[in-house]
Amino acid sequence: MNDYTSRLNRERRFLALLGLICLALIGGALYMQIVLGEAPCPLCILQRYALLLIALFAFIGAAMPTARGVTLLEGFVVLSAIGGVIAAGRHVYILANPDVSCGIDVLQPIVDELPLAKVWPLVFQVDGFCTTPYPPVLGLSLAQWALLAFVLTAVLVPAGIVRNRRRP
Repeated sequence: MNDYTSRLNRERRFLALLGLICLALIGGALYMQIVLGEAPCPLCILQRYALLLIALFAFIGAAMPTARGVTLLEGFVVLSAIGGVIAAGRHVYILANPDVSCGIDVLQPIVDELPLAKVWPLVFQVDGFCTTPYPPVLGLSLAQWALLAFVLTAVLVPAGIVRNRRRP
């Protein structure tokens, strides 16, 4: 196995790990929802969709036989992460400025009509408000942690491509 193939395999392992982390984050959100009673808002649900898409694309990318296939799926991972940055960034903004929200979130009917909300309502149906301040975890709100995770994904995946694909 040459050095280039070895670096591509490292990239595949990173994608598999990223997919597992995203699934773990969704699991943590479900724990907080079901066990701790923290109802998800529309932006929380959109962040779950972004995490699910990142995991799906990361797992498929990790299984791709060619560098071109891996790169294509990494592009989808980055696009999904950017979507997550938008949803989490808006959520952080609303939590910092609760008067921005009108109380009834206009996103709720849209998010509740998405296909997965009908198939798996426990996980993908809105049940709370975006302005609800839940206790912080290690000093940050869940929206801030999600924003950090999405930004890291959007930065580290392309950085890995550049690092691993350059020829010696």
